[in-house]
Parts: sequence; structure tokens; C-alpha cells
Amino acid sequence: MESILASSLLAKVTSVATLAKAGGAASGSFLAGLSTTAKAAAAVIGGAVTVGAVPVVLGAVGFTGAGITASSLAAKMMSVAAIANGGGVASGSLVATLQSIGAAGLSLSSKIAVGSAGSALVALVV
Repeated sequence: MESILASSLLAKVTSVATLAKAGGAASGSFLAGLSTTAKAAAAVIGGAVTVGAVPVVLGAVGFTGAGITASSLAAKMMSVAAIANGGGVASGSLVATLQSIGAAGLSLSSKIAVGSAGSALVALVV
């Protein structure tokens, strides 16, 4: 399920990056003077920052190692999912997957996918 989530995130990031690239003439002119090496380094750093940001963002919205934080966005998502599923959160659902990542972190394949998405986003913008 994590790889499906990562693939979905990659698709969304790529579409956002395409929009940013199309509308970002100002950012393109600012970064036009960068060397190829600097652009590659920026892409690698973007991927690493993206992988590092996932646990921070998930923790901030309430998906933590200790469980879902009360009164958080994660708790609201869990409530909606439980109501929609007749009282329980379905295994493999978005809420279950995000809680799994919040508790245990990203798997290696998900880190690769998320890092690639971050690198691709930075590469498109740069």
C-alpha cells in the first residue's frame, strides 16, 4: 500500500511541478544561471529533504509513533474513515497506511519513490 501511496504522491508532485514550470517564468530566469552540477545537487538535496519531511509532516497532522493524536487532523480522518466503514478503520486504507508510516517510518521502496518525486520536482523547477 505504501508504494501505491508513493506512486500517487509522485503523480501529484509531477503535475504540480509541471504547473509550476509552466507558470514560473520568474523562477526559471532566477535559476537559469545555475550550472548543471548545481542543478543536480539541488535535485538530490530536494529528494533528501522530501524524504526527511514526510515523518515531520505526518507527525504534525497527528500520525505519530505513539498513535493518532487526539483532536488532530489525523483523528478527524480516522473518525470519518471509521464512520464510512461501519465503525472501524479498514486495513490498507489511507488512514491505516499513514498511521503505519507515522509509527514505523517509510519503507525503503517508499523512500526511493518519495525521494525521486522530490528530486523530480526540484529538477523541473530548477
